[in-house]
Amino acid sequence: MKEIYLDSNATTCVLPAAVAAARQAMEQGYGNPSSTHATGLQAKAMMDGVRRRAGGLLGVGDGRLMFNSGATEGIQTAVLSALCALRERRAAGKHIGSLLLYGATEHKAVPESLAHWNRLLGLNLEVRKLPVDAQGRHDLQALDALIGDTAMLCTMAANNETGVISDLSAIAQLLQERGADAYWMVDCVQALGKLKLNLAATRIDYAPFSGHKLYAPKGIGMLYVRAGAPFTPLMMGGGQEAGLRSGTENMAGIAALGAVLAALDDGKTFRSHADLGAFREQLVASLERAFPGIVFNMPLDLSLPTTLNFSVPGLSSKELLDLFDAARVRVSSGSACSAAKALPSYVLEAMHVPQWRASSAIRLSFGPLIDAATVSAACARIEHCGEALRSSCLLPSALAPSPQDGAQDGIIQLSVDGQCTWLLSDAASASCVVIDPAAALVPRLAAFIRCQHLALRAIVHTAAPGDHGAARLALLQELEIEQVGRVDIDGELPLGQQRLRRIECGDTHVYLLEQRFAFVGALAPHAIAALLETGLVTPDTVLCASSDDNSVCSTVRAVRDGVTPAVELQLDAAGLPAFLRQHPDAILVDVREAYEHAACAGTVFEGCAVHSVPLSRLAGQVGAWLREPQRPLVFFCRSGNRSARAAACLRRLGHGAAWQLSGGMAMADAPHRPLDIAA
Repeated sequence: MKEIYLDSNATTCVLPAAVAAARQAMEQGYGNPSSTHATGLQAKAMMDGVRRRAGGLLGVGDGRLMFNSGATEGIQTAVLSALCALRERRAAGKHIGSLLLYGATEHKAVPESLAHWNRLLGLNLEVRKLPVDAQGRHDLQALDALIGDTAMLCTMAANNETGVISDLSAIAQLLQERGADAYWMVDCVQALGKLKLNLAATRIDYAPFSGHKLYAPKGIGMLYVRAGAPFTPLMMGGGQEAGLRSGTENMAGIAALGAVLAALDDGKTFRSHADLGAFREQLVASLERAFPGIVFNMPLDLSLPTTLNFSVPGLSSKELLDLFDAARVRVSSGSACSAAKALPSYVLEAMHVPQWRASSAIRLSFGPLIDAATVSAACARIEHCGEALRSSCLLPSALAPSPQDGAQDGIIQLSVDGQCTWLLSDAASASCVVIDPAAALVPRLAAFIRCQHLALRAIVHTAAPGDHGAARLALLQELEIEQVGRVDIDGELPLGQQRLRRIECGDTHVYLLEQRFAFVGALAPHAIAALLETGLVTPDTVLCASSDDNSVCSTVRAVRDGVTPAVELQLDAAGLPAFLRQHPDAILVDVREAYEHAACAGTVFEGCAVHSVPLSRLAGQVGAWLREPQRPLVFFCRSGNRSARAAACLRRLGHGAAWQLSGGMAMADAPHRPLDIAA
């Protein structure tokens, strides 16, 4: 099924008319606009035409508008220009403020640029954050207190993570009332095509823009400079752009940007503000139906109609990203420039939202080219995602499994901060045991136990808990269970047709589920060897530890014989069909979580059966796979990380044909990599 792209604040596709314009510029209008022959003059005419159109749309008046590579270059140029002017003023004995002030929710390019040029130019001014309020808008009272000592002020028109629209009029009024002479830069990247701009009528000195946020290609942008504002070129050379920015202009990019601006000017290509607001209302309604308790991290009435930022109680941003990605709905966890750092959103932290919301936020954003059919399809898939979570017991549901057919046998591994919690469930007796509970996992454990209608038989620890039993007590309270009789087991506990035995090994309690599984906590290898000698375990017993060292699980045999570095066996998406034709007995294993598998839009791989064995349930399946150590296993997940762990685990345990799909479903979904397994 076709992907639904809802991450337009990061980047957009390129408008077909922009593609055509860029192609025409490369194939026919390829002249250098600095050349004086006819071909060069034609190129210059095109460039000047785009500049005039941009100037009219943005209301630049007598101001200057230069083409560049994008917003980051524009920000650098604006900061350099302002700071050079400040240095000159100070050298001339004039007073300048001591603060370089920027909004606490600004894009990271702003404070990084301020710090960089402040250091290189030797100004040694203080770079300080301007606080924002709970709605994400600049704290005007704080600005009022600081504006008299501010040399440069950097704010944004609309925030890239939350879509919150700044009150630029109030900021301008404050600057005027206080007679402030600070230079003012406003990041207008998210405003283009979404907010009406009349820059020359404002107090704004510098305004950077980036084309790829509004259907132009990457690598083309603009910088507005108010008439009379100081300017220092970032790039010197041949004097292009009237000496403002040297280097031969990106003519294909300018032509493409011109096509986007023409579409913006015609009033027909892009959706109106009212249409976009109605689309957002549809998405909000579907999100609320899909995710009970959802919290929106921005005020809808003060935000762009194209942006939603939300958190769902009990679900991390990674889980939600994996879920949406499985449904082929592309969203993000915040700014694309910060996504790889896996940190709480600094934007939401600046708004003082609770930590769980800042750490688990999702950004959904779309552009003004979106249509009603896409929004309707997105809403349907979002609600399907909610059903997938309910079926996996991660959300409350009126359709929870019945006691007769809902419970599942299994060994489930849950991890947080390097600590493993194990849940043993038995379908026949509808009962379960929790081993080494972690406080952060209590809501997840309680939700699963309730959803599956399981009776909690015991909560046990392999060692004295560091929290002195707080997690155990919290789980009992969450499930409204009396503590008596449900703390530990006395030697042996029947779990359906199986027995869970407690064995004392020094300071460690080892729990044996028959001889198939041993929950060993942090037991040393020599102690495991002693268990083998006494016959309590066999070489094939699967060992489940209390720490997550990326190995998932092990076996007694692997511990006894030592770990031999295994050669990675990798397949890429292009080579997978041929491999499966050569190995018809291969097992294709989806190690994504059950809710991701359930949320899949369409089939995973045409013509091939797929086994769903989530990584969290891998330990329960290892024994069966090791009985056929040469039968090919091909593990895959969303990006390749979890499948790499699964394949490495099996290879380390002696399976000779455990493969992983490099790059995961992300690469298999790529349009240039068709997967026709049956061909």
